[in-house]
Amino acid sequence: MKKLINSVDNVEQEMITGMVKAYPEYIRKLDCGNVVVRSHKKEGKVALISGGGSGHEPAHGGYVGEGMLDCAVAGPVFTSPTPDQIYEGIKAISTEQGVLMVVKNYTGDVMNFEMAAEMAQADGVEVEYVVSNDDVAVKDSLYTTGRRGVAGTVFIHKIAGAKAEIGASLKEVHRVAQKVVDNVRTMGMALTPCTVPAAGKPGFELGEDEMEIGIGIHGEPGTHRDKIKTADEIATLLLDKIVTDIDFGGKEVAVMVNGAGATPLMELFIINNKVHDYLTEKGIKVYKTYVGNYMTSIEMAGFSISLLRLDEELKELLDAKADTPAFKE
Repeated sequence: MKKLINSVDNVEQEMITGMVKAYPEYIRKLDCGNVVVRSHKKEGKVALISGGGSGHEPAHGGYVGEGMLDCAVAGPVFTSPTPDQIYEGIKAISTEQGVLMVVKNYTGDVMNFEMAAEMAQADGVEVEYVVSNDDVAVKDSLYTTGRRGVAGTVFIHKIAGAKAEIGASLKEVHRVAQKVVDNVRTMGMALTPCTVPAAGKPGFELGEDEMEIGIGIHGEPGTHRDKIKTADEIATLLLDKIVTDIDFGGKEVAVMVNGAGATPLMELFIINNKVHDYLTEKGIKVYKTYVGNYMTSIEMAGFSISLLRLDEELKELLDAKADTPAFKE
């Protein structure tokens, strides 16, 4: 295993500390673990919290700031944070307007965030949550009951965060967050695996001429393994699955071509070239495009495509100001 780390035991703590030192104007770390909150607390408005296992950077700490999250909780690599950590995060950001939790659909995340919500509610904090399940590849996996929450979750952070920023009620912020959940779909693939530092070896093996289709953000198996195809063929394969899941016909969409951590931007832009041509041929209008690393899998080579079906409300919130370390609008 070749990694630029000091100790397997300190990877997450040193990563979060380094992030805070890089962006002190945006975030600060709580004393209860790897929990970051806005440097200046938002008052009088709904607060947003999200998180999950480390290894998906810039998710989730990179999205703490104006127009997006108020708190991000980082567990060990690919492992949910504890209820106590999440609870401390909720307490640190809560206002009289309440707190919305954005939870990816992984069994540990859902269970621990729900437990933290119950603890906060016992303290009188009003808490609601949405569960992202945008992955169209598999219905159930090693980590989930139902579909997995993957890169499309970033759209929830952005749009729900924008709604909260304008002073909307918790009911309204929850509504628009659920609207994104209902309208975003994602599918990914991998060319190479990643190595969890504590494991010391890759999570799976792929031959030099193989790829995994429908993989999850923790390296979970996808729908099938296949011989490597061209970028255009792979993009088409993923898009065919996405556009048959809900009706995108004649709609405007936001596109996210998300790198898995080790994919060059050159290759992501090649993918995006095909994505736009494919959608144009289908009569689907691209309103806005995001290309880059938004929710990674450490150093996995691969990518995912997310499509968010838009209406006027979602377009306005997508365009609203965001100022965070990893996302600016």
